[in-house]
Amino acid sequence: MASIQQTPQGPVLVLKESAFQQKGKDAQKNNIAAAKLVADLVKTSLGPRGLDKMLVDPLGDVTITNDGATILKEIDVQHPAAKMMVEISKTVDNEVGDGTTSSVVIAGSLLEKAEQLLNKDVHSTVIVEGYQAAAEKALELLSQIAKQVTPDDRASLLKIAKTSMQSKLISEDSEPISKIVVDAVLKISTKKAEKFTVDLDNIKVEKKSGGSIQDTALIKGIVLDKEIVHSGMPTKIERAKIALINTALEVEKTEMSAEIRINDPTQIQMFLDEENRMLKTMVEKIHEAGANVLLCQKGIDDIAQHYLAKHGILAVRRVKESDMTKLAKATGGRVSTNIDDLNEKDLGNADLVHQKKVESDKWLFIEGCRNPQSVTLLIRGGSQRIVDEVDRSIHDSLMVVKDVIEKPSIVGGGGAPEAFLASHLKEWADSFDGREQLAVKKFAEALEVIPLTIAENAGMDPIDTMITLRAKQSQGQKWTGIDARNTKIADMYSQDIVEPLVVKEQIIISATETACMILRIDDVIAISGGPSGAPGPPGM
Repeated sequence: MASIQQTPQGPVLVLKESAFQQKGKDAQKNNIAAAKLVADLVKTSLGPRGLDKMLVDPLGDVTITNDGATILKEIDVQHPAAKMMVEISKTVDNEVGDGTTSSVVIAGSLLEKAEQLLNKDVHSTVIVEGYQAAAEKALELLSQIAKQVTPDDRASLLKIAKTSMQSKLISEDSEPISKIVVDAVLKISTKKAEKFTVDLDNIKVEKKSGGSIQDTALIKGIVLDKEIVHSGMPTKIERAKIALINTALEVEKTEMSAEIRINDPTQIQMFLDEENRMLKTMVEKIHEAGANVLLCQKGIDDIAQHYLAKHGILAVRRVKESDMTKLAKATGGRVSTNIDDLNEKDLGNADLVHQKKVESDKWLFIEGCRNPQSVTLLIRGGSQRIVDEVDRSIHDSLMVVKDVIEKPSIVGGGGAPEAFLASHLKEWADSFDGREQLAVKKFAEALEVIPLTIAENAGMDPIDTMITLRAKQSQGQKWTGIDARNTKIADMYSQDIVEPLVVKEQIIISATETACMILRIDDVIAISGGPSGAPGPPGM
């Protein structure tokens, strides 16, 4: 406890009695140890031969994954420095979608190398400055070796999608699924001037266990996990004219509570007849507009359902707002909030609307939209766990394809860029006069953790592999990396193993910033007395 300071006048109490304080090297070592533990946790899941983790939550739900962001999100990390490592993976996942494990592993390696310098009495500020200089140089070198591609070049995008899937559960089915992913992203990409933009919210993902991963399909339209409301309605309509309604087909109740006194029994029938007439009028307006499919965001009264069925209109109710937006983009229709204003121009179009059984559920498929700005990925798999992992893998793949469309530069995979940066940064470090030179060299060594870990996870000899890799890199073979599938060193570019430049940049930026932030901390003060009681020493 360091909350009491001794002075000539006696002890001075600065912090609460129950506060815990850790200073200087003790604080640094504790933080570095915690961060390294987090990196070690996800290290074995890096690369095509990386292993999965089984995570069990307090309710007993099981998640099986090798996605770094998912692993760190699911485990309840307590140590404050470890939480910072979890934040990197979240940031990288949100920003670029892939490379979450790499960013955490590199950050852990940077801290491990920094610890070696701290033990030699190199000041943490010097290490931070050296790391920041090295990161800037690394980004500069990356942009020099990156290859430009055309944003809508299917061949390049397929390579990117396939590489992303190589380290996932779906690697065996990467060929058909990468085509589905690229088709989906190209369908929803929009071009402004020379630039493309992609909003992945326009891809609706529906998951259903059953069948196999190869049954995963792209629907050029929208799939709704809803049933048709009335048994008398048609279950299949070709050349559909779709009305999208954001209002209830029901007689509205009054805002305030009111009562009507009736003296004559015939008046009750009049009320019922009037209600009936109002609902019939609503349905007539939808029919007159030419709609043969009705998708309603609110409720549909039983009587309205009867009239819709008589007109042969297929109807679905309580469609989610997010789905209505996607339906409007897919079918070219407009969401109407007033049935009186509905006309033919507001209707969307689709070649086929039909109800189909998916396992035990009945779902509505709106297919064959002509130029859909929104599409659906229907993910299938042998069990719910597999479907969930396929969903996570496809998310990463969609993100990297989006990255390349929006910033069309790519680099090799398999640890090749990291090995290239390591060899060039070591040479560049010699241009520094001061102690930063040591930090730059350690930064270069830290980057080698990626090819080294990929090799270790593939069962290759780490020492022999790194010696051969360094030799080939020094001979100018910049795309040499680890081919973990065939457990050998190879040219990654010729193997079609490529990654977006923006992912590599984000990994280096996030890892460096986090490592530098942890290195700057020399004092940890934990104040107790909060809602959860005394926290005690961090990580203990």
